[in-house]
Amino acid sequence: MKIYIVYDSEGGHTEALAHAIAAGAALVENAEVEVHSVQEADIRTLPEADAIIWGCPGHFGTISAGLKAWIDKLGYLWAQGKLIDKIGGVFCTTATEHGGLESTMVSLMTPMLHQGMIIVGLPGNLPENATYGSYYGVGVTCPIDSEELLGGHGEQLGQAFGKRIAEVTRRFARS
Repeated sequence: MKIYIVYDSEGGHTEALAHAIAAGAALVENAEVEVHSVQEADIRTLPEADAIIWGCPGHFGTISAGLKAWIDKLGYLWAQGKLIDKIGGVFCTTATEHGGLESTMVSLMTPMLHQGMIIVGLPGNLPENATYGSYYGVGVTCPIDSEELLGGHGEQLGQAFGKRIAEVTRRFARS
């Protein structure tokens, strides 16, 4: 079961969250996880993936230019239906608590829906997500005045999300 994670990161926060998600996914048996920045991610390998997770910093409540440019290359995959029924998930970081985490994640889901992907979120019944997280995926506030790239709670949320994506992907692949 292949899980492909793509991220855009400017200050390292989103990259740290991508790696936390990968660590959680790797806990699930038979999960092969790849993590790539938008600069190195190859869209031609996406049809081989069982799950695709992408994320970026929120820029004024929407997708960063780096990830948007990468997503815009997916047109031929859409035309050929190559990503239909792939499991998808999204993640985001922002510098402020009300910096548009959820609106960015909804914007990240839209291209997945156009591709015919099946989006998996992070339910509220998970202890890691009960009071801090988001149901749309993982959204983490990383204040610019902090030396820490990703707080402990963000790490926990990322791992829980990665594990959930891998578990759902495994269930879906078996059927």
